[in-house]
Amino acid sequence: MRMTRRTTLAAAAAALIGIAAPAAAADTALTFYYPVAVGGPVTKIVDGMVADFEKDNPGIKVKAVYSGSYQDTIAKILTAVKGGDAPSVAVALSTDMFTLIDEDAVVPFDDIVSKEKAATWFKSFYPGFMANSQTGGKTWGIPFQRSTIVLYWNKEAFKEAGLDPEKAPQTWDEMRAMAAKLTKRDASGAVTQWGVSIPSSGFPYWLFQGLTTPNGALLANEAGTAVAFDRPEVVEALQYWVDLATKDKVHPPGIVEWGTTPKDFFERKVAMMWTTTGNLTNVKTNAKFDFGVAMLPEKKRRGSPTGGGNFYVFKAASPEQQKAAAVFAEWMTAPERAAQWSIATGYVAVSPAAFETKAMKDYIAGFPAAAVARDQLQFAVAELSTHDNQRVAKALNDNLQAALTGTKMPAQAMKDAQAEADRILKPYK
Repeated sequence: MRMTRRTTLAAAAAALIGIAAPAAAADTALTFYYPVAVGGPVTKIVDGMVADFEKDNPGIKVKAVYSGSYQDTIAKILTAVKGGDAPSVAVALSTDMFTLIDEDAVVPFDDIVSKEKAATWFKSFYPGFMANSQTGGKTWGIPFQRSTIVLYWNKEAFKEAGLDPEKAPQTWDEMRAMAAKLTKRDASGAVTQWGVSIPSSGFPYWLFQGLTTPNGALLANEAGTAVAFDRPEVVEALQYWVDLATKDKVHPPGIVEWGTTPKDFFERKVAMMWTTTGNLTNVKTNAKFDFGVAMLPEKKRRGSPTGGGNFYVFKAASPEQQKAAAVFAEWMTAPERAAQWSIATGYVAVSPAAFETKAMKDYIAGFPAAAVARDQLQFAVAELSTHDNQRVAKALNDNLQAALTGTKMPAQAMKDAQAEADRILKPYK
């Protein structure tokens, strides 16, 4: 093949990052699925980064396909895999790792990059983000849009309630007491502002880990073959969540929608909300009041699950496409791009090196809240991830919602979730 300027540039770019260039780089086309789970112009940001990647890597073309929510994305991926039309590369939940392995849909990055490259690249990310990216001695996902849960508070509401506007709750007891002071009712008794709101649709199991982790409980083993939903610490965590609404009456009753929680915060319907740090830029843009960002309150310890999406490379792609996909994943997660992505969205920059870039240092100097989720990583645990993860998570989600809506008592809900998960996971033990 005649070496054109495009192939020469692509080979040079690939060599710079230590991954062998695709054999026919000028002709390598990738289909890239990506989800959006937070507010803001994320599709426009992704399109811009893809365009910049193609400028830096002229031999690789990327067709970026917005694939909906995380749930939509894994469903579309599995459908495409079964139909013989899998994408070359995709961002999906880090917790989808076992599902994608079980479906024989993806290849480990260890099989695409050199041993020398793997030794340095994989270790460049925060260890907390690699917990949901590696299993069986292989690296199946590369961290990209990763997060932890943080607490946002309205400083004006705190001041109006006689609370220190610069101090977020540090413990469960403090959050309950502050929420009581922040909950406002009109003359008829109707609530006009809730003290605190924790979403329970979309990812209830993930928000729940923001309670179980501080209470000293891990929900699954590292192998993804066993869960611990019925432990006393887990039941106690659920009882606390239920009590905020039913006993303390400082939290909206029933199911709190994931997607509308930031809007409720902007409209001062809630004074404190739990959501992903991936919403940080959305809050910074749309909150018309001074706000703060804090680590989740502790019980026995600090703690939050990590969350968000990883890059995966698909088995059905050609060897050239797989190598090009690795080049794409590394470019998208390089320190400068990780900083760019974090500043644009609020997701945690995935490597310590990203926080050493001038752009990130300047951003944090002017907006210290951007460092909270990073600082919380030292207390973070892996997001719930098991084999047949969608069904196991659904068993937990359904029972969490049953408790929050009063259909079941917390202990019974967790007992039922444990029994269903044990049945699902039996073939993997």
